[in-house]
Amino acid sequence: MLTLIKNGEVYAPEYLGKKDILITDEKIGFIEDAIEWPSALPVKIIDADGQYIFPGFIDSHVHIIGGGGEGSYRTRTPEIQLTQATMNGITTLVGVIGTDGTTRTMQSLIAKARGLEEEGITCFVHTGSYQVPVKTLTGKIEDDIILIDRIIGAGEIAISDHRSSQPTLEEMAKIASAARIGGMLSGKAGIVNVHLGDSPSKLSLLQDVVEKTDIPVKTFHPTHINRNRNLFEAGIEYAKNGGYVDFTTSTVRRFLEMGEVKCSSGLKEMLDAGVPIENITFTSDGQASLPEFDEQGVLIGLQIGQVTSLYKEVKDAILLENVPIEKALRVITLNPAAVLKLKDKGEVKQGKAADLVLVDKKSLEISSVFAKGTLMVHEKEALVKGTFE
Repeated sequence: MLTLIKNGEVYAPEYLGKKDILITDEKIGFIEDAIEWPSALPVKIIDADGQYIFPGFIDSHVHIIGGGGEGSYRTRTPEIQLTQATMNGITTLVGVIGTDGTTRTMQSLIAKARGLEEEGITCFVHTGSYQVPVKTLTGKIEDDIILIDRIIGAGEIAISDHRSSQPTLEEMAKIASAARIGGMLSGKAGIVNVHLGDSPSKLSLLQDVVEKTDIPVKTFHPTHINRNRNLFEAGIEYAKNGGYVDFTTSTVRRFLEMGEVKCSSGLKEMLDAGVPIENITFTSDGQASLPEFDEQGVLIGLQIGQVTSLYKEVKDAILLENVPIEKALRVITLNPAAVLKLKDKGEVKQGKAADLVLVDKKSLEISSVFAKGTLMVHEKEALVKGTFE
């Protein structure tokens, strides 16, 4: 059945004004000032008066099969469920493996991605985990990207962290080269997702690779850039020099008290510092463990990352930091779509995927969510649930 959304104000993410949107199958068929439909023809009509219409959100760093384990086996975190994403406006996920590249495998990651696709949302993955050499599915990074449809990049590769494999410049350059070639030959992003820890070395390894090899700076997508003030300030310069930077929205109060930069205020600070908006993304690090270590690297606390934090920080940027809606939205829509070369995602545009989020104009609270043309959430109620929910 066709779906006609009427009277909503569209941020595509640029402001388009009040528009009607006709969804045809999984795509946006038409966007017009007004679309009249003969009553004799079957169509589901949704009145979006008093609501904004946003592109579906892209969360490009989620531990979809769970993560953690830094406090032994009992601290392994659970996998994500469908409505955790859809109730929070997330219609596209990118799954990653973190610290544990032994009991969390690429086979399981791809199987979970395919399961989420069957349940109604879009899901891709990166090949590998924290460890170097990279543990791939086929034995080679470029083969994974070229031959496996759901694999679009490599990572998350850990640097500047006591849990990383301490990769050398040569090792990181070879990873980046393999991912980049795989992306070129398959029409995919071929991006390298890089985990940043608390080490004083910060982004220096990536900067060395860019300076001493032919690898372009935009081959890397470093995340957790807001982990501490020193890393954040280094990230400003890195992004002003052309690199991507990714904020992690999941946090706890103690991390913020210890110097982590809140994403909403950090976004405003970066924009004020002259960082191009297109170089900034937000991700949730959902289902990851949020471990706290003492100075000797001993685990002293653990919580779980939440995908609910993704839109919350965007909303805080709009409501508390006065970042314009069209700019704040970009970090979870158009920007990650561009970084990851997801050509039909990230925009409300004719011919693009019908991934849409309807929110109240005053509170910005999510009301309804479409994923691939299907109404997944309506009036804050999940209409489609995961198989075991």
